Amino acid sequence: MNFIEELRWRGLIQDTTPELEEAIKEGMVTGYIGFDPTAPSLHIGNMVTIMLLVHLQRHGHRPIALVGGATGRIGDPSGKDAERQLLPLETIEKNLQTTGDQLRSFLDFDCGKNSAQMANNYDFYKEMNVLEFMRDVGKHISVNYMMAKDSVKNRLESGLSYTEFSYQLIQGYDFKCLYEQHDCSLQMGGSDQWGNITAGVEFIRRMLSKKAHALTTPLLTKPDGKKYGKSEGGNVWLDAKLTSPYQFYQFWLGSDDNMMDRLLKTFSLKTKEEIESLLAQHAEAPHERAAQKALAEEITVRVHSREAYESAVRASKLLFKGKRDALMALSEADLETVRNEVQSFSIAKSDLSAGLDIISLIADKTSIVASKSEAQRAIKGNAVSVNKEKVTDKDLIINTDHLLHDKYVMVENGKKNKFIIVAE
Repeated sequence: MNFIEELRWRGLIQDTTPELEEAIKEGMVTGYIGFDPTAPSLHIGNMVTIMLLVHLQRHGHRPIALVGGATGRIGDPSGKDAERQLLPLETIEKNLQTTGDQLRSFLDFDCGKNSAQMANNYDFYKEMNVLEFMRDVGKHISVNYMMAKDSVKNRLESGLSYTEFSYQLIQGYDFKCLYEQHDCSLQMGGSDQWGNITAGVEFIRRMLSKKAHALTTPLLTKPDGKKYGKSEGGNVWLDAKLTSPYQFYQFWLGSDDNMMDRLLKTFSLKTKEEIESLLAQHAEAPHERAAQKALAEEITVRVHSREAYESAVRASKLLFKGKRDALMALSEADLETVRNEVQSFSIAKSDLSAGLDIISLIADKTSIVASKSEAQRAIKGNAVSVNKEKVTDKDLIINTDHLLHDKYVMVENGKKNKFIIVAE
């Protein structure tokens, strides 16, 4: 399969300009996607378009990841029903650094003639004043052409500032600059970007008398039609500080059975034969969740690391069905992962030096239970465990011998209520 055939099989093509497939067959093509630094991290919704660049490079073509140092200051109206809040410049600069670092983890920037490149569109405008922009950029696209775009038409009633109205001019001019500087003849993006992308094709035709190409991918949605990539807590981020590797792994592990065909074809780099085999296995025994496990492993390793994936698996086993041997096998880093996923309490290690009775520990030093009488009832009901061992004696003394890695104690009150006590 060539690049277009691969995307077509994976269901990753929404629209293309007519002659793109022929251009792909003729030789190496340079293509780009823009990423605006409007958030502190990329999220898994961004991964759909990142995969376009990944597949482009894997098929011998050259990808450019364009970070929006300029467009991030403006705000894209596409898919928005209200004006964006403009970010402070220092926030944009910080986001740019994170976005660039994350994009570098997906692409190969040192593989010869089709090595990936990183560009910042602020470089195209930093020496340009407003009159030059009007003359050299605005002159080449008519207002009628701009008004016909859905991103504009959909906002006419609610209101659209000139700032956001001008976004398609900047994105179009970006394409023209990349064409001149890097021989970049293809721009790709989500289906909501078709208007902005084709504006760039038009720029190149009018200003350079050259032919350029466009490709968009369908927006990934859940079976209920809602945007994919959000959990109950919001976006699923690629930054481990915003979405922990454990939460990231669990998101993929919990994927809807009905989504697995689409998700594997969108996010996995497995071959067609491997994916079809996984889907057949999934159809035969969906309760085993083989497809979800394979996808969760592949993406967690790619975004975070093999070590982070294995730690997430160990933490999952402990939290959902782990016994004492599973707890005792955890490293300090694993226990820190568990700590971040359950409610935790900090106490002074000196409190345990002389020993502390279990009732005082869970009722006074922490709020695992509301009162000492409730603690006594829970122990009598065989509900309380310390480090995966049932507490049968209400006078049990907890001391530093109970600390795992000289720091942690795991307490459970019933099957679902798990807590980590950290002695510091």
